[in-house]
Amino acid sequence: MRICSLLPSATEIVYVLGLGDSIVGVTHECDYPTQTKQAPVVVHSRIDPHHTSSSEINQSVTQHLKSNKGIYTLDMPRFNEADPDIILTQALCDVCALDYNEVVAAARSLPRRPQILSLNPSNLSEVFQDIVRVGEITGQGGTAENVVRGLEGRVQMIKNALPHGAPRPKVACIEWLDPLYSAGHWIPEMVEIAGGWDPLADTGQPSQQIPWSRIRDCQPDVVILMPCGFDIDRTVEELDLLDRLPGWNTLPAIKEDRLYPVNGHAYFNRPGPRLVDGLEILAQIIHPEIFPWTATSDQAVRLTQDK
Repeated sequence: MRICSLLPSATEIVYVLGLGDSIVGVTHECDYPTQTKQAPVVVHSRIDPHHTSSSEINQSVTQHLKSNKGIYTLDMPRFNEADPDIILTQALCDVCALDYNEVVAAARSLPRRPQILSLNPSNLSEVFQDIVRVGEITGQGGTAENVVRGLEGRVQMIKNALPHGAPRPKVACIEWLDPLYSAGHWIPEMVEIAGGWDPLADTGQPSQQIPWSRIRDCQPDVVILMPCGFDIDRTVEELDLLDRLPGWNTLPAIKEDRLYPVNGHAYFNRPGPRLVDGLEILAQIIHPEIFPWTATSDQAVRLTQDK
């Protein structure tokens, strides 16, 4: 079996099913587990996020999409060499991965027609269903069901630990800093399971650009920064964007030192098994009186006003 995974989340699913040795192609963003870095990279980005500001990244993304160029390129020689039996991709977000139609067209050029599985979850249940779907197409259905049972058990433990009637703090999850975006899809559901309420987004709906006034008016008790594709250090580099916002320091979350940059890249942006790790991190942030802090400094940090 030869698998091309064109999504970091799908790559993580393949590995958790014990099929890492079957991967013959990945994307430039596939970095977990570490063994993934040994696989041939067949997808590259036209944008360098490491030496570009949030605003510049957003402008570049917008320009590429308007020109119908696409943000990602498929390395056809390497793709042909990979000669996959199975291709894992998505049609959910043009900003997140190769255009689905481009993947289909590329697959048709191969000597043999591979199976294409598109993963397009919008909530936790669908993420778990996708793990089972990958298990079924790869002959690892039983393993996938066991993995999902384990993940669901961890989710249930959080639900059981929250007392009935526990207060639900207002939690603002920010997925991009310039311009500001709320975190959509599965994030509002995760916040709710962890005992909070995100008034800026609805479960299952895409992330949306929002005005600063909307965040200011909701007066969040907790602010969690999870820019898509950023780790904590990269997020902290751009904190001055928030400090300049009028009324930022008057938010209850800031006054009470409840500002948390988290590793969105690893635990929140990718719809894979590590979302449950992200859920456990959220529970510790939102209800520290119930869930003792165990998050490491590369998972989440709490910032005080003196930083």
